[in-house]
Amino acid sequence: MFKTGGLIVYPAQGVGVIEAIEEKEVINEKQLFYIIRILSNSMKIMIPISSAESVGLREVIMEEEIPKVYAILRNKDVTVYKQTWNKRYKEYLDRIKTGSIFEIARVLRDLFILKSDKDLSFGERKMMDTAKSLLIKEISVASNSEEAKIEQDLKILFAVQ
Repeated sequence: MFKTGGLIVYPAQGVGVIEAIEEKEVINEKQLFYIIRILSNSMKIMIPISSAESVGLREVIMEEEIPKVYAILRNKDVTVYKQTWNKRYKEYLDRIKTGSIFEIARVLRDLFILKSDKDLSFGERKMMDTAKSLLIKEISVASNSEEAKIEQDLKILFAVQ
């Protein structure tokens, strides 16, 4: 169980803070809910505590895990399948929805590799922005660094192709 004030990651939304744990009545049944504010856009989300695991709520990665994220991003020796954009989009979306920062890093890396070969669709460009912002936010929180520094690190990383 997460605690009030704790930082968590909500899949496809990013890092949030648990502002409260409240009891609410839903369909004549009382349940405990996490009240979460997403840091990037201040959106508030209510998640039943009983559903936290199934929706993929997790703790922010430890600072020691950040090098593994960068290793995934640096590994350009991967095959990016040249299927139709909508099949790629669905696959990438499914990977982002897992909430795993490592899967999000793979999506971002694959889209950057693909971008060097061809123009991305509008959806893929938007997904690349989403993956990048999710990574920047979580890495900055995990490392206690400014988001601008993490974004600069990513620019440098992807400038060397």
